[in-house]
Amino acid sequence: MTHPTPPAATAADPSFPDLLAAAESALPALLGAIGSVVGVETPSADLAAVAHGAEQVAALGTGMLGIAPETLTVDGCTHLRWRLGGSGPRVLILCHQDTVWPLGTLERLPFAIRDGVLTGPGSFDMKTGLVMAFHALQLLGAGGSSGTEVPAVTVLVTGDEEIGSPTSRALIEQEASTAAATFVLEASGDGGRIKTGRKGVSMYQVTVTGRASHAGLEPEKGINAGVELARLILQIEQFADLAAGTSVVPTAASIGTTGNTVPASATVSVDSRAWTVDEQHRVDAAMRALRTAHPEAALEIGGGINRPPMDPAQAQPLFELAGELAVGLGLPAPQEISVGGGSDGNFTAGVGCPTLDGLGAVGGGAHADTEHVLVAEIAGRTALLAALIRSVCAGSPTR
Repeated sequence: MTHPTPPAATAADPSFPDLLAAAESALPALLGAIGSVVGVETPSADLAAVAHGAEQVAALGTGMLGIAPETLTVDGCTHLRWRLGGSGPRVLILCHQDTVWPLGTLERLPFAIRDGVLTGPGSFDMKTGLVMAFHALQLLGAGGSSGTEVPAVTVLVTGDEEIGSPTSRALIEQEASTAAATFVLEASGDGGRIKTGRKGVSMYQVTVTGRASHAGLEPEKGINAGVELARLILQIEQFADLAAGTSVVPTAASIGTTGNTVPASATVSVDSRAWTVDEQHRVDAAMRALRTAHPEAALEIGGGINRPPMDPAQAQPLFELAGELAVGLGLPAPQEISVGGGSDGNFTAGVGCPTLDGLGAVGGGAHADTEHVLVAEIAGRTALLAALIRSVCAGSPTR
């Protein structure tokens, strides 16, 4: 892909607005918008809840960006896409609005801001980052009447990231394949670190089917799926290679129906993370070579490799640019980190699009009751995102 390359803008360029001051003055409105988004529960597996959340995000984004999104429904899951600006290098802003939290969580973990800490289900992962993206684009003229030319940006808000992006992956890869860069608004690493590398993710469902019988009267007539699965679990955990950074972890399991019945069915989920594609394929081959000990027990291996690894090398030009822009804005230069958790940034980097991840909220407690965001970091992160967008769209090298 080639783009016209105009002179690159920098934070020291006099045409650069005072993004940090503007972001700080907009902080009260930004916090209010975060509260409205966190206040709508969107568990990934509940398609109706995700659709309702998408309606709320669409309304918020329409008001802030000045145009309505396309609503893209794939296999019942709702995604949103905005296209702003015109010609020139295009940036993809990637967000998701689904969460791991079940309906009803807000009753015990309501949205709140106390002592500079923002809390609520999905606040850190990643609804704060979603709202930051809208505000960053507002700082660059989106939704305004000043006549400022809005950079060429696509905003994609998906609804199934937390379950592996089964319906949004094709959309993500399609947009990334023609973008100059992707900025992922997932939460930051420890201390606000930008995520330049991620492990690849593989997810499996191992199911054993045996034969039920009465556990007390005639256990010998059954085929114990639980025992067969237990043997397999002990094999599966041996597929890990900690020296190579490869984890293979049996997680959620389900065995049998009642306490006095030989279980006819047993399942376990397996989560695997690896730094290299070769390691992903090694684990995949080992998983598919599994066999039950009992000749009449049936075995099914579902799932497989989900996300490719995100190589830190692909992000280095963008990370260096982020450092230069941060200093120009009067902010500390960010640090980088590679992490075991996957995101949709794995997909964008996987199709060759330079990707910076973890540009969203600073805080902690993802997927836990302690989930929180540090309010003092929001304005600076928003200003840095705006600076990155403007600089890349103005032609700063991304490779």
